[in-house]
Amino acid sequence: MLLAFPITGRQLSHLWRFFYRLKLVKQIFKVRFRHSTKGVFPKPNNCIEFGSLRLSPSRCTQEDVMRDYWLAQAKRTLAGSYLPWLIIIDVVTVIRTTHGPVDATEKEDSTDATKLETQLPGDTLFAPTTNANEYFGHTGFRGLVTFFALESDVFNRFLNWAASSNFEVFKLDQPHGLGYVYITWQNGSGSFLATTGNDKVVAIFNRNGKKIEQIGLSGMCTGFGWDADGDLLAIIMNDYHHVVLWDANTGKSKQVDTGLRDTMSCVIWAKRGPILAIGTARGNLTIYNHNTAKRVPILGKHSKRVTCGAWSAENLLALGSEDKTLSISNVEGDTLRVISMRSDPSDIQFSEMKLDERMAGENTVSVLVGRKTLFLYNLHDPDNPVELAFQQRYGAVVTYKWFGDGYILVGFSAGYFVAISTHIKEVGQELFQVKNHKDMLTDIAICDKLGKVASCGDNCVKIHDMSNLSETSSVISLEQENGIEHLSWSKDGQLLALSTRGGSVHVFLSRLPMVHSVYALHLAILTSLTEISIYAYDVDNKALFYLNNFYSSITKNKPALSATAELPVEPSWLSLGPYHCAAGLNNRAWFYELGSTDTVLMLKEREYLGTVTNVKLSAEYASVLHEGKIQLHMIEPANGDNEDKETRLFPDEHTPDIKLTCHALTTDFLIFASDMGHIQYFFIEDWKIISEYKHTVGIRSVHADQSGARLIVVDDKSEGYIYNPVTDELLRIPEFPPNSMGVLWDSLAQDRNVFVVFDNSTIVTYIHAKDSLSGSMIEVVGTTKLPSNQVPLLLSGGQVLLETSSGKLTQLVLSTHEVTSSNIHDSQKDSLEQALAKQLVLRRFGEAWKTCQVLNTKECWSRLAEATLKNLEIELGKSDSYYTSYCSIVSLALYKLRVYRHIGDVGMVWLLQDIQHVEDQKLLNGHVAMFLQDFEKAQEWYLMSSRPVAALDMRRDLLQWDQALQLASKLAPDQMPYIACEYAQQLEFMGSYSEALSHYEQGLLSVREGKPGSMEETHTIQCRAGVARTSIRCGDIRRGVTMAADASSSRTLKKECGDILENMKQLNDAAMLYEKGQYFDKAASTYIRLKNWVKVGELLHNITSSKIHLQYAKAKEADGKYQEAAEAYMTARDFDSVIRVNLDHLNNPEEAVQIVKDTKSTEGAKMVARFFQRLNDYSSAIKFLVLSRCHDEAFQLARQHGQMELYGEILASSLDSEVRPDDFRSLALHFDSERKSLLAGKYYFHAGEYQKALKNLMNVVKANSEDTEAISLAIDVVGAANDDFLANQLIEFLLGESDNIPKDPKFLFRLYMARRQYREAAKTAIIIANEEQINGSYRNAHDVLFGMYQELRRNNIKIPTEMQANLTLLHSYILVRLHVRRGEHLKGARMLIRVANNISKFPSHIVPILTSTVIECSRAGLKSSAFSYAAMLMRPEYRPHIDPKYAKKIEAVVRKPSRGSQEEVEPETPCPYCDSPLPESELNCDQCKTTVPFCLVTVSLVGPSPAAGRHIVKDDLTACPNCDFPAIFSELRIILESEDACPMCSETIPLKSVSLVEDTRTYLHPQGND
Repeated sequence: MLLAFPITGRQLSHLWRFFYRLKLVKQIFKVRFRHSTKGVFPKPNNCIEFGSLRLSPSRCTQEDVMRDYWLAQAKRTLAGSYLPWLIIIDVVTVIRTTHGPVDATEKEDSTDATKLETQLPGDTLFAPTTNANEYFGHTGFRGLVTFFALESDVFNRFLNWAASSNFEVFKLDQPHGLGYVYITWQNGSGSFLATTGNDKVVAIFNRNGKKIEQIGLSGMCTGFGWDADGDLLAIIMNDYHHVVLWDANTGKSKQVDTGLRDTMSCVIWAKRGPILAIGTARGNLTIYNHNTAKRVPILGKHSKRVTCGAWSAENLLALGSEDKTLSISNVEGDTLRVISMRSDPSDIQFSEMKLDERMAGENTVSVLVGRKTLFLYNLHDPDNPVELAFQQRYGAVVTYKWFGDGYILVGFSAGYFVAISTHIKEVGQELFQVKNHKDMLTDIAICDKLGKVASCGDNCVKIHDMSNLSETSSVISLEQENGIEHLSWSKDGQLLALSTRGGSVHVFLSRLPMVHSVYALHLAILTSLTEISIYAYDVDNKALFYLNNFYSSITKNKPALSATAELPVEPSWLSLGPYHCAAGLNNRAWFYELGSTDTVLMLKEREYLGTVTNVKLSAEYASVLHEGKIQLHMIEPANGDNEDKETRLFPDEHTPDIKLTCHALTTDFLIFASDMGHIQYFFIEDWKIISEYKHTVGIRSVHADQSGARLIVVDDKSEGYIYNPVTDELLRIPEFPPNSMGVLWDSLAQDRNVFVVFDNSTIVTYIHAKDSLSGSMIEVVGTTKLPSNQVPLLLSGGQVLLETSSGKLTQLVLSTHEVTSSNIHDSQKDSLEQALAKQLVLRRFGEAWKTCQVLNTKECWSRLAEATLKNLEIELGKSDSYYTSYCSIVSLALYKLRVYRHIGDVGMVWLLQDIQHVEDQKLLNGHVAMFLQDFEKAQEWYLMSSRPVAALDMRRDLLQWDQALQLASKLAPDQMPYIACEYAQQLEFMGSYSEALSHYEQGLLSVREGKPGSMEETHTIQCRAGVARTSIRCGDIRRGVTMAADASSSRTLKKECGDILENMKQLNDAAMLYEKGQYFDKAASTYIRLKNWVKVGELLHNITSSKIHLQYAKAKEADGKYQEAAEAYMTARDFDSVIRVNLDHLNNPEEAVQIVKDTKSTEGAKMVARFFQRLNDYSSAIKFLVLSRCHDEAFQLARQHGQMELYGEILASSLDSEVRPDDFRSLALHFDSERKSLLAGKYYFHAGEYQKALKNLMNVVKANSEDTEAISLAIDVVGAANDDFLANQLIEFLLGESDNIPKDPKFLFRLYMARRQYREAAKTAIIIANEEQINGSYRNAHDVLFGMYQELRRNNIKIPTEMQANLTLLHSYILVRLHVRRGEHLKGARMLIRVANNISKFPSHIVPILTSTVIECSRAGLKSSAFSYAAMLMRPEYRPHIDPKYAKKIEAVVRKPSRGSQEEVEPETPCPYCDSPLPESELNCDQCKTTVPFCLVTVSLVGPSPAAGRHIVKDDLTACPNCDFPAIFSELRIILESEDACPMCSETIPLKSVSLVEDTRTYLHPQGND
């Protein structure tokens, strides 16, 4: 390796320190000094070498001795020189690194000097000769770099930059202008860097320094921070009450109102979940949950500005304030503790302090107090806080960081860097202390992922390993900057960002053999001169990063280092097998065994007869190519069974002149080729050559897949082929790179058809489609640019593992595989469509399915289905978007069904279901080609399949009759007549009638007539019909008509021929065929065109067409045959014409009027109205004018002839939709002008003018208060108007407030009902019922109450208790006659007892009721009750009114009361609500205080008792089908056997309609009742 840069004698010390730091002095190197001969810009070709120095570390082992020795010789060489020198260091050996492969972000590119200029600004650097990213490695230089400059400080800065093991990724020059810049990396992925400064802007940059977003602010940013997941960036500003939230996923920002009106001072995100705490300048707090959008403002959390805060993992919030207090709150904002401080708190953090009793979780709050002490507050021991003070010489505490197991790093303003412990036994002890910076320290950052800690100060950053803080692992110096203020690691530890006092931001990369060999997913790489590192590549753990404008995919764990082995010499080749590794130089080889515990054991050393070119290893054998020969031998000594298969040399003695040029070794085969074009397969199991192929030119290289079944061959003409040893077929690879350097097969089994060919600049991706419609083929998928000086080693799933010139491993996703299913949801539509195209070409149908799910367009689904059909193979994917199996051709239809079902293509689903179980591959190929409309290819496959007749079927289905006839002549001659018929039908449809006739006749001649109903007979009928049709069209009308008119011809043929003849104006023949075919309508229509009315009349009874009947009627009317015309018009349903004929010609107005009434014909009504006007019958004329909607004419006619009242009645009786309000208004105005207030009010009401209507009606009733019609109309008006003012007017009138004469309460009841005021109506109904009851009209009272009862139930209004009681009492009285008539005296007596107990409510019939009670009680055996009521009748006021025929009996009951006999006790049944015992006739339960519904038959509780009266129970409940009133099921059935009416509503009830009620809750808990 060569390094060239300018140097003077004064800089030799710096040079030495640089080399020693990079450990270059531990290697053998040579330094050559050259002096410039031309000018001050020396170039290598103008330099003269005047001295050289060779240094060997074997002679100088100590650093000081080595330094002195080297400097002495160097100064001697440079003595007397005053010009800059160009020093060229030729590093003979490769610099060893102990690190693994570089990360993806170290991907090499070709930016030339651009990046180097960025690293060393201020000087001009010219033409580096290698990639910029290869200038420097992790521990030293790499590549050839030439510097040309005059100033000596270039070299100093170069040394400082290179000495640090960090590479600057990008620099942001004052992104926010002059002044401090604040930076913070995104949590989680760390994809973004947020910066802000003095320009009222927050900028978001990606990891490459590209600005992604710029968020303009209305004020200066006073705080910002990312949430725990890195999805949201919160920003606060001064003098602004909203928080700005920027969403990293959508790139959009929104504002959140804090609910507080003072300035925000700090913003803190919780460690778990998107919970944000915002402190204000007045000490207030707002907690905002982004998931729920819940905002909790807390006033007075502190008395002064909240300056800092932190969340714990348990969602505890610690806040510090200028009021010198520390508060701890929960997530709801409730204050748990408040701790007073000595000074202002700052930099609050939660962590775990190590105690004797370990308690998991963050148990300690740490806070800086006055920038002098560190306060540790243990949440589990609040009474014993710890406050740590530090030495004054350290200066003020700048910041501190927790790290490790309870340790703290503290940075001080004087530049000191101190580590202390918080372990309870050593709390406060300084574990490490160093003055890291000369003047000041400004910030500390810790990267747990790398185990590194960085401190910044002055103009440099020093990085320490946390495991050994005393060692400074690297230094970053920014000489051009005034100072570094802040630094921040990205979460993955890859990038370190620095912000300077000048406002710039620098981002550095903090972490970073060509001999190699690959076997399967393992790699062996030479990592130093004498060391092999073996890596295992894991394809299941993948991540995707965007770098330098192209996608690069790497595994998260990267290729893992499996083992290392020390070699005795520097090898020239490596070889890796499944269990062994080999390395060698010249003719010697060393074999190593790969142990199971990551160990590499030296197996043996072996020498060969010539210089070894390369070696291939399998599990047991090694194939060694040396000087045109191949030696196959076992790696380990053979046992007794395999001694004869231990070794073999190729070529053998039979082909001594062949020179072998290349070879490949698999588990089963040794494959080798020669310069003469021979390709041979040696089968190891049988120990013989089993396949040999001779190519036309020599073979340069061979590349076998994992199994050896496919071999890529590159010949001397730089052309590539795929050789199949099974079919002995050589398939040319298109667009093969002429300067190919290698070939890689994809190592994934599911992508085994993919391979790449690469040269020094390009990777070409191919796919080998074994099963496609075109047979085996190779298709170019695309090309990918190969980074310079990188060599592909391994291809796995489209990802190429590359070795760089520095000996590191990188990965590259092929351009054909850039977008995979892992990031499709984040991609744009265009990129997804491009990805879909690539996936289809690669046959990645599992990933294509998922891409189509995101795009979800019919076009993309169709493309997917078509691609899978074309390639005849399906690979279904797992949930991780990679394929799981390479399915057989037979499974083709299953996948297609899935696609076409998804897009709803029913036709394709049916087709695929039909071929789902086809096993013949060629037949299946034919089906698929046909589905893809490649009919020529389909025919080829069909003819090669087991069912060649399928090609004939396809041509027939495609209506390609010429091809079908050709195929039928060879494959199925018996099908030619049928094809001829089908061809003739197509020709007839296309208008080629003469050709069609010829083919029809061919079909007739070729087929015999078959049995009735057979296929042959059907075919013959079709041919005869075709001959008839085409004969007519070709001019042979007589032949065609004769064949069509034949009795054996079908009706359809007659109609078809008739249509043809009609179009040809051959109407007589057409009509005859129509008539024979019984198409009477068409025949009659044709006869009408011929004016043959006689024929039309003969066919009239068979005609259904109204149009023909109408034509016939018009003809008859024209002939003066009006009666026949009227009948024809009626048949044609032309009612207006029927009315016209009856009025104008037949003088039959009665028939016309009846038709108008039946049909409601408007035009007919007008004709009838005009007819009656001519007869001066104005009332009838008015009626029909209204019927015809001629309201204006009717109004004028009625006014002229004094028929306005008749007109109004007719208008009012018409349908509402037919009458306009204006018509009623005109009537109302007319009657209003004539002082007819009743009629005026009536028609104002119909016109919707309710105020005028009521005014006129009130005038009528005020003049005559007994005018019930006017009152009823007024009630209807008020009910329709829904106007309280009008209602109050009418109520005042009905209550007599205007004339002191109260009106009949029935009117008030009707008014309340019309206005749906059911409660008031109920009260009125009770009053009305009481009056009826007092007057003795018990049925009327019952009906009034029952009607109101039902109305209240329908409207879910509570039934008044008084109404229910009165209804029960009246219904009991009405039921007495029913029970007595049926001989059930006990029930009658119970009813009468209930009535007698309320006898005051029946004043008109007191004595008759009591008399009936005494008689029925006596009959029922209720002696005590009979005596009681008989004694009541003996009172002076009742006795004179007793009916004489009952007087003596009643007196006898009183004189001779029953002695000793006790009256039967009324049975009890359970209450349906609480199951407490309750007398059957009792309706009120004393236990649950519930009114039990009564039975409409017994007016008692519904319960299963054999006694007389019963109340309702749940298991014997029914209801009247008409009134829905509950009843005892058994009792109602008994009543209906002799009676047919409901006792309650008097409506007829069929016995079959009564059934038990399953859900009793409706009746036990009515909504309108209590």
